[in-house]
Amino acid sequence: MELEIDETDRNLLQVVQEDARLSFREVARRVGMSTPAVAERIRKLEGAGVISGYTARVERLALGEEVGAFLRLTVSDLDYRRVTGLCATLDAVIECHHVTGDDSFFIRVSVHSIAELEDVISRFRKIGDVRSSLVLSSPVDGKPVRPASRATR
Repeated sequence: MELEIDETDRNLLQVVQEDARLSFREVARRVGMSTPAVAERIRKLEGAGVISGYTARVERLALGEEVGAFLRLTVSDLDYRRVTGLCATLDAVIECHHVTGDDSFFIRVSVHSIAELEDVISRFRKIGDVRSSLVLSSPVDGKPVRPASRATR
C-alpha cells in the first residue's frame, strides 16, 4: 500500500522521530492539529509501513562499549547465510549490510575492548577476508529520515 506523504505527514514524522514517547495530544499540539487527526494519520503511516516501530536509543558508551568499528568482509555468495547467521548471534554486531563492489558486507560492531574486537574479527576471518576501521567519532549518527516531497525527488 503506497501512501502519499504530504507536508503534514512530514511534520508528524519529524516530531515522532525526535521523541516517539510523546502522546498523540502533545504531537497534535506541536504540529497544530487535533488529537484524533494526528492519531488517524500516525495509524495510516504505521499501516503503510512508513513507521515500522518505536525504539529506545541506548548509548553504548554508557554501557562500557568504548570501541566501535566497521568491518568490511569479502566472501563468496555461498557464505551469505554463514555471515548473516554469525551477525545475528553476535551481540557486538549493530548493523550488517550486504553491499555491491569489492566487499560483500559492511558490518558495524561495538565492543568493550580491542581484545573483544580481535575476537569478533577472528570469527569473521573463518568465513572470509576481513578489513577493519576503528570509529574515532560519529558526528552524524542516527539521523532522522526527512521524507522529500515528490517535487524534490
